[in-house]
Amino acid sequence: MSKKPERRQPDPEMRDEYDFSEGVRAKYVKRFPKGAIAVVLEPDVAAEFRTAQSVNKALRKLIAPKKSRKGAA
Repeated sequence: MSKKPERRQPDPEMRDEYDFSEGVRAKYVKRFPKGAIAVVLEPDVAAEFRTAQSVNKALRKLIAPKKSRKGAA
């Protein structure tokens, strides 16, 4: 037995001309690996890192020294 979604009060900031009746919830969620998060880069940073892989590579280099210091302590 399917349950009807409860009706919410209209959002006062939502305009009447906005129509999401054919919208699909979580349409792109399968594109991201499990546990991934989305981060917005500022334009100057985004200009240097054109792919997610390049951002991850740079961040891993940045955190590698921290990991080795933890093991030495």
